[in-house]
Amino acid sequence: MKKLASLVAALLLAVSALPAEAAFVVGGENGWQLSTDGIVDIFSHYRSTSPAPAAATHPLSLLGNDDQNFGVTVGLLPSVFGFNVKAPTVNGVDSNVRIGIYPSVQNKSQASRLDVNPNIDFRELFYTAKGKHGELLAGRALNLYQGKNILTDMTLLTVGVVPGSVGSTTLGHIGYGYLYTNFGPQFRYTTPDFGGVKVALSVGEPYKISADSAKTSVPRIETEISYATVFGGGNTFQAWASGLFQTDTRSTAAGTPRPGGHNKSLGGAAGVEAGFSGVDLLASGYAGEGLGMLSAQDGDLGTRGLTSVDNVGTERTQWGFLAQATYKLTPEIKIGANYGQTRQEKTDNDKAVGAGTLKKKQEAAVAMVAYNFNKFTQFITEYTYAQDTWHDGATNHSNTVSVGTMFYW
Repeated sequence: MKKLASLVAALLLAVSALPAEAAFVVGGENGWQLSTDGIVDIFSHYRSTSPAPAAATHPLSLLGNDDQNFGVTVGLLPSVFGFNVKAPTVNGVDSNVRIGIYPSVQNKSQASRLDVNPNIDFRELFYTAKGKHGELLAGRALNLYQGKNILTDMTLLTVGVVPGSVGSTTLGHIGYGYLYTNFGPQFRYTTPDFGGVKVALSVGEPYKISADSAKTSVPRIETEISYATVFGGGNTFQAWASGLFQTDTRSTAAGTPRPGGHNKSLGGAAGVEAGFSGVDLLASGYAGEGLGMLSAQDGDLGTRGLTSVDNVGTERTQWGFLAQATYKLTPEIKIGANYGQTRQEKTDNDKAVGAGTLKKKQEAAVAMVAYNFNKFTQFITEYTYAQDTWHDGATNHSNTVSVGTMFYW
């Protein structure tokens, strides 16, 4: 279990292009090294969903509509194949390159069994240079804002919420406790470790804040401060806070509200996690405006009513949280449960026009049991209850049972 957690951190936190526990390392006499690491995960899941309110009057539910569905897919985390190149150390600086390939196993759709082309996502392509003055990362990597919120969620390695239409992955608690931070092109600087404290700052490619965004000429700025320590014979503690800021210019097209005006995304997130005697407790949360309900800055998801702004271009306020507890019954068996919410408040204009059909809340509870068969094979059983709620009280819920396996190296 410890090795798996370390591998995921190496894959997604992008702290190093050469994970310390890579399975295969080939070194040349001139100081160059090539290594590989990865995960193959496959889950079967059965989902039963209640009738959704009318789509014409309520934004589309993420969960589906009055159906029963069985699928065999990847989980929240796709399968991963990582390739790392380490250059010779020069003047105390270690330089590394990482390419992360994230394929899915399922067909494009259940309606076409002959469509066997899996989704292949090149999420990571970056290089790092690390020395006594800190680390520079340049390329495509996991964004900072709410990055640790998703990395500390136990459903990162399981299934969590299964959406009505499974694309490349399931949702875990994305939209049900935190927002998806996404992988993006960026320049990032991280300070050296000062007694467990690190500070990171990234300048990244901007996203569209709403469907009316026309110009994204201002970079996306993200930051994170984190603290981690080990004490008392293996007990662990970490805490973090992250932030996001970006503006963009609205369209001047005829009929556009606030033509040529500006929107902004402003968000904060934080969390704390402690592990002792086999018990691990986690609490994380976020709040902000112009963020959306699924991924940070949902932009064009207007047809789902999850947009970052209202119909006159004013940013909506969104917030959410996740609480989690896990316990290692034995060195091989781990149990866990968590609960999360993502919420959206009405703007003054929403209240004035009576936007009762606006999405209000998405919540999910998950219980899981994981069994480590050996150091590289894991089996997982999980149950998930999820519910969407609109401001007029309408609801849509689902029950999902998942069983799967994971192989990692």
